[in-house]
Amino acid sequence: MSQVMQLLECPYCDEVSLFEEWIIHRNVAPDEDVHPDDYKLWGCLKCKQPQLWKESDSEESQRLWPQVAALAQGIPASIAREMVEARACFDAKLYTAAAVMVRRTLEGMCIEQGTQKRALFQALQELRDDGKIEGRLFDWAQALRVLGNQGAHFSEESVNREDAADALSLAEALLNYIYVFTAKYEEFQNRRQSPAN
Repeated sequence: MSQVMQLLECPYCDEVSLFEEWIIHRNVAPDEDVHPDDYKLWGCLKCKQPQLWKESDSEESQRLWPQVAALAQGIPASIAREMVEARACFDAKLYTAAAVMVRRTLEGMCIEQGTQKRALFQALQELRDDGKIEGRLFDWAQALRVLGNQGAHFSEESVNREDAADALSLAEALLNYIYVFTAKYEEFQNRRQSPAN
C-alpha cells in the first residue's frame, strides 16, 4: 500500500512541507448517522517532527497538536485583532510588516489605557509615570517601538525573523501584564482585604 502524503504548514521548519501519514485512528461513532472522526499523526519529511490532526466529513480539518498560540482572555478585542494580524504577517514571513503591526498594537494599548499623548514614545512614558508599566516592561515597549519604526520607515535594513519573533513574544508579555496579570493581582488584593465570612 502506497504511503499517504500531504502538504502541511510545519511550525518547526517554518514553511509548508511534505508530510507522510504515520498513524491513523478512526473514532467510530455509536450512532450510524454521526460521521466518524479520523485522528491522523503526520510526520514532516524534512525535520521528522509530528503533527496531530482531527479530520471529519462534517467539519474542517483541525490541527490539535502542536497548538497555535492563542491570546489570553481579558485582552480587548480591538487590541487582540492587531496582535492576531501581527502574527499572521509573521506566519506569512512578512517580518517587517509584523513589526509594524506590533507597533500598532502598542499604540492601540496606549489609547485604550487612556493616554493623552499622541506620540508613542510619550504615551509609553505616560503609562510608566502612571505606574501601569515599570522598569523592564517600559524598556521592552520602547524597544518594540524602535523596531516598529524601523519597519515603518524605508531603509536598507529590513526586520529579520528573529527580531520579529521576539517582538511578538515581548508584545504578548506586555499585553498579558497590562490586561491579565494586573487584573488578577487586583482581584487577589481585593479578596485578601475583604473581611472573612
